Amino acid sequence: MNCPRLYDVADLPALEFDPFLRKSLQDAPVSRIRLPHGEGDCWLVTRYADVRFVTSDPRFSRDIVGLPIPKMTKHFIPLDRAVSFVDPPDHARVRAVVAPAFTQRNMERLRPQAQAILDRLVDRLLESGPPADLIHHVTSPFPLDVVSEVVGIPASDRGRVRDWAQTLLTRASDQAAAERARQVKEAARGYFRELAAQRRAEPRNDLMSAMVAAVGAGRIDDEELLALATLMGLNGWHAVRNNTSNMMYALLTRPRLMDRLRSEPQLVPQAVDELLRWIPHKHGVGQPRIATEDVEVGGVLIRKGEFVYVSYVTANWDEQVYPEPDRIDFDRKGPPHIAFGYGPHFCVGPLLARMESEVLLSTLVRRLPAMRLAVPQDQVRWQTDVLIRGPVDLPVAW
Repeated sequence: MNCPRLYDVADLPALEFDPFLRKSLQDAPVSRIRLPHGEGDCWLVTRYADVRFVTSDPRFSRDIVGLPIPKMTKHFIPLDRAVSFVDPPDHARVRAVVAPAFTQRNMERLRPQAQAILDRLVDRLLESGPPADLIHHVTSPFPLDVVSEVVGIPASDRGRVRDWAQTLLTRASDQAAAERARQVKEAARGYFRELAAQRRAEPRNDLMSAMVAAVGAGRIDDEELLALATLMGLNGWHAVRNNTSNMMYALLTRPRLMDRLRSEPQLVPQAVDELLRWIPHKHGVGQPRIATEDVEVGGVLIRKGEFVYVSYVTANWDEQVYPEPDRIDFDRKGPPHIAFGYGPHFCVGPLLARMESEVLLSTLVRRLPAMRLAVPQDQVRWQTDVLIRGPVDLPVAW
């Protein structure tokens, strides 16, 4: 495989695993590829151990803004420069402002509030009667309300935040879509700037107030606050909306797994972790790194100045680490999955996402024990051009 292979990042049906990534893992775990846009070739790293190596080695930098990178989309509009495209120590400095909000202790404090939010949503689902769209009633509003409570976004503004996220986290297919995305990004920044000003005048017990206080203390600047707020508010909905919808689709199309959770509800935390490992949620590969010196990865020499992409999704299907990786096994043993990333740029809020998923699965299994898909499996519609895959809607009956 000396010639770079073109990775066209095609949309895939349902939760089918990307055949290009599967072949890369099997035949050339560290290989040269060409992406549809940008300049030049790049490296793709797929094996579990190699992905963890690249993402934790300081010789691979995320400071790539402004460089002519090979990329999956023609129009690249970064949302979260303050965290994703900054290397340590500045990365750690910015991250430290929000990290305390997402500790295990704070998640346990938040859990009863999340449960109350979800119970209200399920009540409305039941009142609407079957068939009903589980995403519209539950898996979309639930993470939106929870992350909004954490950040401090009023209920009246949450619909706008959701719509902004949907636009910004969908790949811009042409110049007009890119312009719309830029306008939405500016609208979101203006909104969070105004919300920060409100909290500066009247602080509350929320993350926006903590970020405003950090600006006042000189720990971060205003631009870093806006980038963090955009990341928390928009990604915090999009990722959990799609991942929990994917989890429910996987369970609803595998009745034996759903039956097991009904009979053994204590397995829900293990089930969430296994589903996070198994679900190929990312569409394509994420954000690149650049080698700052020559580095050998998996027996392959990557030269200084070359770009490297890693696939967390593929690493989670590495059969050297997870035997029969395509099988969902709630009793699986092995090292932790890396669905939330690895190294310094590990996801800021994995404990929040995990808690939300646990509350959602346990509640639906308990309150709707006869829940089933209301349409044939092949009639479930799937989003296209999104950064995190997920169904458009999920019609269910009970």
